[in-house]
This record gives sequence, structure tokens and C-alpha cells, in this order.
Amino acid sequence: MINTPKRAEDILNFQINGFHQYIFDDTVHLSFVSRNFCDMTGFEENELLDKSRDLYALLVHPEDLKIYSAFINTAREEGSSSARYHLIKKDGSITYVNDTLTCIKLEDGTCVASSYLTDISEFEIDNKNLRFLDETSPCGFLKYTCEKNPRVTFVNKQLVDFLRIPTDNSPEFDLPDMYKENIFLFIPIEERRRFSLFLNRVYTSEKPIAGEMTLLRFDGTKLHVFGWVTKHVNEDGSEEFQSVCIDVTERYAAKEEAESNRYLKALSEVYDKIFEFNLLTNTVKILYCNNSSMFKHFENIPMNIDDALEKWIMDSVEKEDVEKVRSFFGDFCQKKFYEPDAKPPQITYRALSSENVLRQYGGIFIKVTETVGFFCCRRIHESSEVNSLKDENLQLKENMKDLVMRFSDGLAAFEITPDLKMKPLYASENVCEFFGYTNEEWLPLTKKFTPWKTFVSNSEATYDDFLNFLKMGEAEFTYFDYKSEKEKRIRAVCTQKDMDTKSPGYVILYSMDDDENTQQKNIPENLNVSIRTFGYFDVFVGDKPIAFRNKKSKELFALLIDRRGGFVTSEEAIGFLWEDEPANTLTLSRYRKVALRLKNTLEEYGVSDILESVDGKRRIVAEKVKCDLFDYLSGKEEYSQLFKGSYLTNYSWGETTLGELLNS
Repeated sequence: MINTPKRAEDILNFQINGFHQYIFDDTVHLSFVSRNFCDMTGFEENELLDKSRDLYALLVHPEDLKIYSAFINTAREEGSSSARYHLIKKDGSITYVNDTLTCIKLEDGTCVASSYLTDISEFEIDNKNLRFLDETSPCGFLKYTCEKNPRVTFVNKQLVDFLRIPTDNSPEFDLPDMYKENIFLFIPIEERRRFSLFLNRVYTSEKPIAGEMTLLRFDGTKLHVFGWVTKHVNEDGSEEFQSVCIDVTERYAAKEEAESNRYLKALSEVYDKIFEFNLLTNTVKILYCNNSSMFKHFENIPMNIDDALEKWIMDSVEKEDVEKVRSFFGDFCQKKFYEPDAKPPQITYRALSSENVLRQYGGIFIKVTETVGFFCCRRIHESSEVNSLKDENLQLKENMKDLVMRFSDGLAAFEITPDLKMKPLYASENVCEFFGYTNEEWLPLTKKFTPWKTFVSNSEATYDDFLNFLKMGEAEFTYFDYKSEKEKRIRAVCTQKDMDTKSPGYVILYSMDDDENTQQKNIPENLNVSIRTFGYFDVFVGDKPIAFRNKKSKELFALLIDRRGGFVTSEEAIGFLWEDEPANTLTLSRYRKVALRLKNTLEEYGVSDILESVDGKRRIVAEKVKCDLFDYLSGKEEYSQLFKGSYLTNYSWGETTLGELLNS
């Protein structure tokens, strides 16, 4: 006859994995542990049973104590629940378990919970990388076809959560059909062309591309992600794109806020007051004004645009200017200033100052986003107040109206002392590059004044260029924009903000992105490229000379010609272009800019195919150009009189080849 109680004890001890039992009274504690549980953990029964405390909790890994605590508290109610956590065995090793616990109440009200453990360590090892990715750096994952209009074939739950797409929270979640059939619904309209170009580059180069991207959430808000796209060939031989991304929206917003604060710092050195107009919330608030201004009490307090404008117009604006001012702000509220190619609007008006005196002011609206604009205004001093200034300084003050044309990648502001020492107040990354500094090198410069010669020593512009600018107060320079990989122009204006000419001056730089820079050159019908090396170096497309906007890019082209079709490495080129500087991170960065400038210049003239680049090495494709050096060295009688004793007069390193020519 079978002993039923003994049989039940055997089952609990040996056949049910990790069985143990709790009693929930004043303290949670174990009332029974099975032999199987002791074997699993390495502890004996007498080491685990204590009516005054929960010794089991001491086995739980410290990082999982919150999970275990929440699990036990939930288990006090009748019913079953499960949790996964790590246990530390007596020998110090760690096991990963699934705990299923069932709680019942006895007639006396005591809660008894029966629990059994399943060792799932092997499962955890098999999925270690995926679990780590999901728990420490949650990533969105997406698969889509390589068609012209890619179709989504898989998306993980994390990306669905990123995009705030409603689901029924079931394990078998799925995308709405419209998202499956059109991946571009994930992408804002202004980003779609860029995304399409990325896919084309990944497909043709068969190399992944990484970077930041803006996505469109289901609720219409924007999500900023960092990720990468790669092309993959499936087991069935079909091609697909795969993308992985992480949410960097908060970091992006923090960066934007920091950029905006630095931008405001620069603007505040020029303008007396700065207002933020937000069309999305229909509010206006004062972002900056001096302490004596009557607006100081309302700083950073959002106010209704219509009410605030009407009160200010009626209380302060000169009656003759009321309609002009009302119309000006009305156009902004109707977003007329945001039309394509619209220039930042400006206005002059008369209004009561904080001293209750009628003054003349000038203002400008600067577009920040599609719904936010800055209205910046400053007092225009009467001629009687500035008669002590020189005519050129007066003209500079008038030019201040045009200082900041838009929220620009090329914006910067500097404070410059009468003895020509400079301190940056704000500069975007592109401007740092223009002056030859990295972001890390730039930060210390913002904390001190640096002699101007030292400050501009790494720039590609000459000392004379900067000195003339400081003397004249206005100048234009070129810089290389990494985002567009194009040459752009910077306009610089220097002035005194205050009437005292002994006070520090301020320099504002901003981008001059006009049609001349964005449109391709008029390419001659005859695309024959001819090169002159005997004497001064010049390059012609047909009969039109190439106007190199950068001296170093022209010198690089001359160097490639001097090599007569041989490849030139980055290190070799740096040795010629910057003879006194070693190849390092800074010079390599400069060289890459110079090489890209040369490539873009040749593209503008439609002859980029004469240059070949392989793994960072570059060469001239000799058979695609006509060059006096190549003709002379061919030995043909008809070219024997081309060389007259001079070669690449522009460049000292050409003397080596000159010596060869003279001795030939």
C-alpha cells in the first residue's frame, strides 16, 4: 500500500524543481525548502529557515532585489504570479531562475505561498547579447525591401514604442498596413530626399552608413534617432535593408537648447531686447533685456501674442507708426515671413523708452523654426548723439540692421578689445573649423582674450585679410560647410556696441548662402581641360579659367599634376601643402577639407572625372587633360619649345621638377 504523505513529500523534495514555501505573517519567511532546492542553491535547510526574517532574500542578486521585492509584495494576494531574477549560490556562482508562486489563505487568515524555481540560465546565455541590447540600450530594429518604394517586412516592439504607434499590447503586435507599404511615412517630408540618398549609397557601396535622423511619430511629433542602415542578403538570396536606431531626442533637445542659448548670447551683444514669438502656443515672451528696461519684470513669462502686442502698441508706439507696427507683426502671425526665399523682415519705429522718452528703434524678425521666431530690436541713436563718431563707424552701426540674417550654421560672435585681443562669445562647429580649431580646442578660448595673430594663426585666411577686416570693419571670407560638403561664404561685421570708442568692439559672422554659391557654374560647351604649368599655374575648361576660391585646393591640384598621374597619399600632400607642420589630426582635417573643395570645384565646372580617388589617395587622370608639362615630356618635336625655363612659379616645391627640366 502506497504511503501517500510520504509520496507527496518525495514529489516536493525531488520532482518539483526548487520547491519552497513561504508564510506571510508579521514577517515573510520560509517554512519549507525541498531537497531539490537545496541542491540547486548549495544551502542546507537549517541555513534557510528562520521565522524572524526572510533568509531567501539574501540569495537574491543585489541588482534584482527590487524585482524580487515587488514580486513578493504582489504575491500576498491569492493567485499565481511569476518573475525572473538571479540567485547567488553558496559557492558564489550565479544562476538565472524563473519563479512561479501561488498564494492561498488558510482558515485562520494566514497566507501561505508555494513556489517552485526553473533554472533558465542556459536560455539567458543563448540570448545574452539580445537581452543586453534590450535592457541597457533599447534599440529600434527595422527590415525593409530594397525596392524603389521599400516595404517594411519586420519591425520590433521598441521601434513601435518609439514611434508611438497604438497596439493592443499583445505579443503578436503588428504595424498598420499603411506603414508596411510605405516606409516614408516614418520620415518627415523634409528628410525624405536625404533618406532616399542614404539608401542609394548603402545599396551601391554595400557599406553601412551611420548618423542622426529625424523620424515622424504616429501622433505627428518628431523623434530624433541615431542609427545605421546596412544591406543584407537573406538565405533565399533576396536583398533587404536593415536599420537599428536609438532614441536621442532628449540629447538633441539639450543640444538645441545649448545652441540657442549661445546664439542668444551672441544676439544680446548686438540688440537691446530679444522676444520669442511662438505661433504654436500663440505666446510671446521676453528672452533678453537690460536691467533698466520696463520689460525686465516680464522676462521669460509667456503672454498671449494678441493681447501683449496690442497693449504695447497702444501704450508705447508713436501714433504715426501704430499701423505700420501692427501690420508688421500681423504679417509675422500670418507666417508671411516664412514663405520660400523670404528675407528676414526689418522695421524702424518710434516708441516710448523706459525713461518715458520717445526714441527711434530698429527691429528684425529671425526665423528659428517653422513656428518660432525671434524679434530683435535696438535703439537707433539720433545724429546729435553720434556726431563724435567717425563717418565709417556711423556707417557700421547702420549695417548692424543686417547682421544676423537667419539661424545659421555659420554664425559666430566675438568680443575684441582696442588692443586687438579676441574672445569668442559663440560659434558653431563650422566656424570653429574655419579658424582651424576643434571643439575641444575652442572651449578654452571662450574663457580668455587671445592676441588676434595667435587666434587666427590656424585659419586659411592670411594675417593681412584679418588685419584689413579689423581696419575696415567689414569683409567676406570663405569656409567649408561639412553638412553640405560645399564652399560657403561668411560675412563679418565689426563695430562698437556702445558710443564710447574705447569700449570693446563686437564681431558677428554669419553665412552668406546666396544663389552664386548654390548654383552650378555656367559650364562651357567645350569641356576640354587644359593646364598650364610653365610659368604660373592655371587650369582652363575650354577657354574659361577655373576660379579656385581656395588657394590650397588649387595647390593640391598642381601637386597632382606634378606627379603626372601617380597617386598622392594624404601624408605626402600634407608635407607639401603645410611644409612646416607634421601630419596629425588637425592637418589631416584641413587636408580633407581642401580635397573636398577641389572635388566640388571640379564638379561645378563639370569635369570631376579628371580626378580619381582610391582609399584616400588621389591622382590626376592624365589622359583626360591636356597639359603643357605632359606634352613637353612626350618628346614630340612639336612640343619641344614649350618649356621656357620656369615651372609652377606659384609653388616653391616645384623647384625639384624644375631642376629635372633644366637638366634634361
